[in-house]
Amino acid sequence: MGIGSTILDLTSPVLEAMAPYMPGEIFPYFFSMDMLQRAMLAAIMVTIVAGVLGTFLLIQNLALIGDGLAHVSFGGVAVGIVLGATSPLWYALVFSVIAAILIHEMQSREMLTGDASIAIFLTGMLALGLVILRVSGGGITSDIHSYLFGNLLLIDEGSLDFISLICVSALVLLLFLRNGLLATAIDPISARVQGLPVRNIGLLFSITTAAVVVSMVQVVGTLLVTALLVTPAATAKLVGTSFKSCLLWTQLFGLLSVLIGLYFSAEMDTGSGSMIALVAALIFATVAVGQIVFRAVFRPSDNAS
Repeated sequence: MGIGSTILDLTSPVLEAMAPYMPGEIFPYFFSMDMLQRAMLAAIMVTIVAGVLGTFLLIQNLALIGDGLAHVSFGGVAVGIVLGATSPLWYALVFSVIAAILIHEMQSREMLTGDASIAIFLTGMLALGLVILRVSGGGITSDIHSYLFGNLLLIDEGSLDFISLICVSALVLLLFLRNGLLATAIDPISARVQGLPVRNIGLLFSITTAAVVVSMVQVVGTLLVTALLVTPAATAKLVGTSFKSCLLWTQLFGLLSVLIGLYFSAEMDTGSGSMIALVAALIFATVAVGQIVFRAVFRPSDNAS
């Protein structure tokens, strides 16, 4: 029994107890059917880890790296599918980790800026995946479409074990590195003076980001990864007053995006990844507009007569 199956066995009774209270005709099955419970558990785990990671990415101005590594992972998925791999996500993991290391090294050695190196890998690996699929004669099949836009229904026991292993490992590592990450994000020069291994911390963080991005592919797809990796964290930044509060708000907005997105996708028969991304964007827009209105009404300009 893998780690995913173990976690599912522990959480399944809780999900089943919640099922009668869930709205809709189809959505409650995500809490009662074994196949859909795997999908729900994978989505929740990915959202929790993505929320923590996304908060660190925003304070380091690295929001684009998630999108870049997601496109790199698509190249790995394409290679894995063409080679007949049982789980193309392992190829995606290898490709993304290598790309993360190269991007970090080029940035740390000042060969290229972070944005430039990310953009090169983003377009290059996406193009590689599309060319390989075209040359092999497969093209954009339904399986490829699910990796591009996400398909929770394709999460089997092996996929759940893969996602669970990455999520648990990444969460433990991020908690272990949290003080070093904050120090290097706020003042890397001071962190070096204090003796912190800034370069090694950055490298571990880049590798962790690559792994988490790959774990998100089946939930929201390679083209919509930033919906869970960045949008909830950006929304939390609008209302949070400290780093800890931003972490908590990010979890709230992320879980709301997933649960509401899954509800509407199930009841309206739409793609889960695209609906989750849409809900996350709408929550951001609602909070942003609400904050603007609040400031305009309750905090009038000092220049007003």
